[in-house]
Amino acid sequence: MAAPGKKTEEDMHWLALRLLPGLGTRVALRLVEALGSAVDIFRASATELEALGVSSHVVRNIAAGTVYEEAIREAERARQLGISFLTFRSSDYPPLLKEIFDPPLLLYAQGNIDLLKSPGLAIVGTRKPTAYGKAITGRLASDLAGRGLTIVSGLARGIDSTAHRGALDAGGKTIAVLGSGIDVVYPAEGKKLFAEIAEKGLLLSEFAVGSFPAPQNFPIRNRIISGLSLGVVIVEAAQYSGSLITARLAMEQNREVFAVPGSLTNRFSWGPHILIKQGAKLVQDWRDIVEELPAKVRQELSSPQDTTESADKASLFAESLSAPGKAIYDLLKVDEPVHIDEVLDALPQFSPSLVLANLLDLEFRSLVRQLPGKNFVKTL
Repeated sequence: MAAPGKKTEEDMHWLALRLLPGLGTRVALRLVEALGSAVDIFRASATELEALGVSSHVVRNIAAGTVYEEAIREAERARQLGISFLTFRSSDYPPLLKEIFDPPLLLYAQGNIDLLKSPGLAIVGTRKPTAYGKAITGRLASDLAGRGLTIVSGLARGIDSTAHRGALDAGGKTIAVLGSGIDVVYPAEGKKLFAEIAEKGLLLSEFAVGSFPAPQNFPIRNRIISGLSLGVVIVEAAQYSGSLITARLAMEQNREVFAVPGSLTNRFSWGPHILIKQGAKLVQDWRDIVEELPAKVRQELSSPQDTTESADKASLFAESLSAPGKAIYDLLKVDEPVHIDEVLDALPQFSPSLVLANLLDLEFRSLVRQLPGKNFVKTL
């Protein structure tokens, strides 16, 4: 991605496309595919554009040239604020987000854009959480971020802000997707968290600099929250919560959906409970989430870091297992099921009853999962 103030001609034309009134994301991407580049759209004749299905008023806006002038002014405003932007064809544009039905043409970014390359998990919920909801959110975010997942949320009051805070407190990574311009702090009381994420994490928005946080912006930004993530966790959400929109979008985008159960008497439990009825995975702790992630991601999360702290953790983990338990755990794989007969054959020094007892213990610890046909994998 070009640094602020050093945008290429193609970048500037992508920005102009984003600012062009009446041009939807799907049509814009179709035009780029047909003509070759964003620059070529602005160089095409009115006849060519209309033949490709562009409405007459959009064609007039392109021909007038004023939108490109506005893009120049917008880029300068962003540069002065230290804000970058990455286009759909930028090497930094997140691959997962390209998979959704209507990916944003352009993302404004402030912070560490390398986080877009790391596996992300969204945690969202009500703006008015209970003490239970906040405690669960903070713990999940800390546990998952501490193991290498990037926590994605919307920086709203309540569950969203608690998720970002939990990730930061664990020394982990977090991405906030805004429903306003990237320079607009909303809600106002989140100014300190906003600044901390800009410094230690990443702020993202598809809305122009200075854009007011209009109510209609938030359902639009929710598709980015789910689109950036391998899965979405709903902690507390009322019947018509925006978080349920995010969950529905996640399902449409073929992402995992997780839900934390709550009290039957709490109206904010309605959302998670209905999602569980519809097939979302019930979450009790971080292991319930990690074991559903792709094997490649689980392998990355379980890879020990080259630090004294992680070495100490590995040592404590090893000490917590019995000799047969550790031998079984070392034998099993994250991405390839191992049949019980293979486990027994590989560990002749232990009796079958001892192996089975330790396998059961590893299952209770959520370190190992049994698959159909008496096959086993380790979860982390």
